[in-house]
Amino acid sequence: MKLAIMQPYFLPYIGYFQLINAVDRFIVYDNIQFSKKGWVQRNRILLDGRDRLFSLPLKKDSDFLDIDRRFLADSWDRERDRILRVIRTAYGKAPCFPQAMPVVEECFRCGSRNLFEFIHGSIRTVKEYLEIKTDLVVSSDVDAGRELAGQDRVIALCRAMGAEDYINAIGGQALYRKEDFSRHGIRLSFLKTGDVTYPQFGGGFVPDLSIIDLMMFLDVARIKECLGRYSLV
Repeated sequence: MKLAIMQPYFLPYIGYFQLINAVDRFIVYDNIQFSKKGWVQRNRILLDGRDRLFSLPLKKDSDFLDIDRRFLADSWDRERDRILRVIRTAYGKAPCFPQAMPVVEECFRCGSRNLFEFIHGSIRTVKEYLEIKTDLVVSSDVDAGRELAGQDRVIALCRAMGAEDYINAIGGQALYRKEDFSRHGIRLSFLKTGDVTYPQFGGGFVPDLSIIDLMMFLDVARIKECLGRYSLV
C-alpha cells in the first residue's frame, strides 16, 4: 500500500494533488501545530499577469494550538465575498471559468468555521472534481505516533497503516532518510513535479499557483494528464 501524509493546505498547487493521486491512502494532519508562516491558510492566484496572494482570516489565538483548534475570524463572511469577487475578476474570461467557479465557490462556502474542517472539505471537493479515487484519512483517526514528531511520527503512521511505500513531497528530502524508513520495511521516495505549463492569458507563464488557476484554464481531462507529470526520486 502506498501512503502519503501532509498538512492541510487551502486550494494548494498541482503538486499536492499529484501526491494525493500517486498513493492509495493520503493522511491529512489535523492534530499538528499550526504555523502562521506556512501556506496552510493562504495561496496565490493570477491577477493582471502577476501572482496575487489571498489568505483566510483567522481568529487571534495561541500560536501553539493544533490546526484543528484554530477557527476562521468573525469577519469571514465579508472577507470570503471579497476574495470571491477578486477571483471572478481575475478569471472571468478564462476558458473553464463556467465549470470551475462553482467548485471554487463550494470550497469557500463550507459551513464550518473550524480551520481544519474548512480546508479538509476543500480538499475533498477538489479531489472529487478531479476524479481522484484516493482515500483520505484524518491523522487523529489513526491511533499511532501522537506523542512523536517529525520522521518518527511519519514512520509510526506508516506502520499503523501497513504502508509498504511512503511518498513525500520533494521538500521532504531535507527531513527524511531512506535508510531509516528501510529499517522498518518501508520504501521512501519523493515526488518531484515535472513540467506543468499551460496557456494563461498571454505573457510569461506564472508557475506554482493555486489549483484554482489550473481549474480555470484546463478542463478535468487535461488536469488529469497534469496529475501524472511527476517523477519519483
